Amino acid sequence: MHARPRTISALLVALVAAVLVMTGAASAYAAPVSHVGESACQKPAPRNDDTIHIQGCLTDLREKPPKPVPDVRFTVVDDQGKKVGEGTSNASGVFDISLGKSIDVLGNTYTVHLDKGSLPKGAALRNPKQVALKVTPKLSSDVYVTFPIGNATAAQSGFAIQALQLAVGGLVFSLLLAMAALGLSMIFGTTGLTNFAHGELITFGALVAYGVDALPGTITIGGTNVTVAVAIVVSAIASAVFGWVNDRALWRPLRHRGTGLVAMMVVSIGLSIFLRNIFQYLAGASTHQYSQFSSPRPWHLGPILVTPKDVFIIVFSTVILVLVVIALQRTKLGKATRAVADNTALAAATGINVDRVVSVVWIVGAMLAGLSGVLLGMTQGFDFQLGFKILLLVFAAVVLGGLGTAWGAIVGALVIGLFVEVSTLIIPAELKFVGALVVLIVVLLIRPQGLLGKAQRVG
Repeated sequence: MHARPRTISALLVALVAAVLVMTGAASAYAAPVSHVGESACQKPAPRNDDTIHIQGCLTDLREKPPKPVPDVRFTVVDDQGKKVGEGTSNASGVFDISLGKSIDVLGNTYTVHLDKGSLPKGAALRNPKQVALKVTPKLSSDVYVTFPIGNATAAQSGFAIQALQLAVGGLVFSLLLAMAALGLSMIFGTTGLTNFAHGELITFGALVAYGVDALPGTITIGGTNVTVAVAIVVSAIASAVFGWVNDRALWRPLRHRGTGLVAMMVVSIGLSIFLRNIFQYLAGASTHQYSQFSSPRPWHLGPILVTPKDVFIIVFSTVILVLVVIALQRTKLGKATRAVADNTALAAATGINVDRVVSVVWIVGAMLAGLSGVLLGMTQGFDFQLGFKILLLVFAAVVLGGLGTAWGAIVGALVIGLFVEVSTLIIPAELKFVGALVVLIVVLLIRPQGLLGKAQRVG
């Protein structure tokens, strides 16, 4: 079966068109979010120094839109109880407390105390016991903390409701993890490469979108601010091109020279370190936020709170994943891709252009990783190590679901992502990633081929 150039072009056009359609439809969600509480949570001015700050924003979620909560006092103490900083939320609800030089701060534990007596009359913490938060800076970037304010809701009244609320966040994270994992699985399936630089493909997408978002002015269509939507489209295209360049300039020459997979894996580790340092040089080490810095007004679905941003990410990610899986199963190019993954030599003998198929896999895989990075940045902010920090979870999702299987990568990501969030009901949040890896080990002890992988005889 031949992978003709027309088929390849048609698939790429369809994928880009899907991204354009979905982001255009998303402007209906994005527009009101960007205007919610325009005076709330205004992004702090960027710094060009080597200090680490604790930042956050206070908004009263009882108001519609959420209202900033100013003049609330905060104190930060170290693990010896010594005060190292203090601050007050400003008119937009933002507080920014310096901890000092990163070389003196990294690895230390600090506790952020909120002075309940400084809260405005009628305002209260959603969790009355959460008046102090412990943080341990691990990276040379700012630490963001949050103290939800508003009346206690049913989300705090029952274990099952709390689990459902966490599951919403887990589903969002799972789908973003699934896009990154599917890209990694496709590349591994067709080339056998264990790509440790895949995390930098995720970060690349977030940085490109941030560059578009940081341009002067706003991009509007019909009076609607579509800057973030355009940033997503540009990031998807740039990530696809970056994936093609990766394959054409590095991995294809290495394959043609007969370089072993272990050697190529080592090269990918070096590429990861190189790109990560380039990203740090270009974007700095601080945490970045898109222009949509303020918290969107949540929708109440019974006792569960869901934001328009969550809905958009869930719908958008699901559509993209379904399109890619259908393309792999139904199109000629998809069948050629699966043939190359099953047996490269036999596929080449039947007339399939293996190099062209692998190039397209790199294009689509990098596009998925880039989109994952953009949307992760929308949900939690990001720094130059965004992809590196979740790379282990991406690998875990691929292995858990079954190496080289598209549906396996998606299912594995859903299991990992949901467990990471919901498990915080029982274990400390600092250990949630460790818990996910324990689940991976247990499942592989029982089913070594993964959840959807096929048992194979080795040797």
